Amino acid sequence: MEFLAMLDWSVVLQIILIDILLGGDNAVIIALACRNLHPNQRRAGILWGTAGAIILRIILTIFAVTLLQIPYLKVVGGLLLLWIGYKLMADNSGHDGNDLEAPDKLFAAIKTIIVADLVMSLDNVLAIAGAAGQVDDQAHQFGYIVFGLIVSVPIIIAGSRLVLFLIDRFPLIVTAGAGLLGWIAGGMMMTDPGMIKQFGEGIQEFAIMASIAGALGVMVVGELAKRRRKKEH
Repeated sequence: MEFLAMLDWSVVLQIILIDILLGGDNAVIIALACRNLHPNQRRAGILWGTAGAIILRIILTIFAVTLLQIPYLKVVGGLLLLWIGYKLMADNSGHDGNDLEAPDKLFAAIKTIIVADLVMSLDNVLAIAGAAGQVDDQAHQFGYIVFGLIVSVPIIIAGSRLVLFLIDRFPLIVTAGAGLLGWIAGGMMMTDPGMIKQFGEGIQEFAIMASIAGALGVMVVGELAKRRRKKEH
């Protein structure tokens, strides 16, 4: 109780709000990665994927400012997101059903969740670190971050289950989710410090165009790959 009384709840609420707003893409990637798992494996995939993503986010938050200054790191991350979005589209051919409880499929889903969240969290963790930075006592800043992330875990899990429920009924959501990854990737690359140094500050003005190109590129190329796989089967 003393610990709760000492908390600056305005900071805690800010961190939780940031996680809710920025956790939407996490919920989508978790749902997309787990959609082909057997129903008995989906809960494990969501829980382990979320746990791994949250732990990585805590670690990333500690080094957020330093990481975001590494030239071309965002470019590499953006390209990785484009590839993940493409794979999620291409694997949605209708022939990779969830009739098998293969352990490798569960591991692959968890790996996809963690890798995608690692990339998408580069910008997110900076916002969380900024909110925690309002606390004067630096020793308590990390505690605020961890507390806010832990509270947000159930929200991300619930969001993932909701998206999975919708995917089962509206497969088009897979395409929209892959497009979201492409959108994030395109905008991310235009804010990379290496790109800004190479082409000047003006390159950031093309972030929206890059996001649109990334989203359309992933959806179009992924759709073509999906149709090709259907023909092969």
